[in-house]
Amino acid sequence: MLPFSRVAIIGLGLIGSSLARGLRAYLPTVRVTGHDANPEVRETARRIDLCDDVTDTAGAAVIDADLVVLCVPPGVMGAVAEAIRDDLSPDATLSEVASSQASIIAEIRKVLPEVALVPAHPVAGTENSGPEAGFATLFRNRWCILTPPQGTDPLAITRVEDLWKRLGANVEIMDAEHHDLVLAVTSHLPHLIAYTIVGTASDLENVTRSEVIKYSAGGFRDFTRIAASDPTMWRDVFLTNKDAVLEMLQRFSEDLSQLQRAIRWGDGDALFEHFNKTRAIRRSIIEQGQDDAAPDFGRQHQ
Repeated sequence: MLPFSRVAIIGLGLIGSSLARGLRAYLPTVRVTGHDANPEVRETARRIDLCDDVTDTAGAAVIDADLVVLCVPPGVMGAVAEAIRDDLSPDATLSEVASSQASIIAEIRKVLPEVALVPAHPVAGTENSGPEAGFATLFRNRWCILTPPQGTDPLAITRVEDLWKRLGANVEIMDAEHHDLVLAVTSHLPHLIAYTIVGTASDLENVTRSEVIKYSAGGFRDFTRIAASDPTMWRDVFLTNKDAVLEMLQRFSEDLSQLQRAIRWGDGDALFEHFNKTRAIRRSIIEQGQDDAAPDFGRQHQ
């Protein structure tokens, strides 16, 4: 039995379009309706036949849907919830895919206090965005973290969990505040560091832009990939997960100061101990299938 028969996706960027493609590939009898606030995105979605129907308003998309998934930037979640309020079926389950959860849940609850809300954050993505960037296998063997508020209907949670498992994801259920702290360490802080490093390189007066591009080593290239992510989404992520990010940033600053002192005083033992410890984290990530063990991230060398 299908967990849902009619799914509405609001926001047709990378995650929304990948969800639409995944539903059509792995649950082909589910009817998928989509909407995006950008008329050019809607036109592209129609041209590439992304959904069974693409509507011009968010409200029209959610009529008769038994699952509605908000795949929009965190900063507009509340506004989109308000836009669909009058057309949302009282029996529908509402989900969203934000990278920060506690503040988003609070915003949605202000507008839709009675809705069955089951947020589901797929820990997957690329640096690309837009409806043509999505692909059906984006979520396979990736984690999807559900953060349902206390008191949520257990059946709604089970149905959302089933849907993501059918898309190939590994599902974990987690408290929203804990989710935000974990993601601040594993995703948000790395993005902030990447944006900073790439910006610093761009601003250096004694290094030309052409030299930065020409002599980029693998590490810097990886930072530029992260720093190419959607600026609107990441602006909203940092603002909606402010407390957890600031806590992790303070801890990072303290650890960075320790490394700075070790370099200044030539403390090779401290540097070696720290670098050796971090290698173990990399090995664990590979062992759990979260990345490729190939040298240099599998890049082809001539």
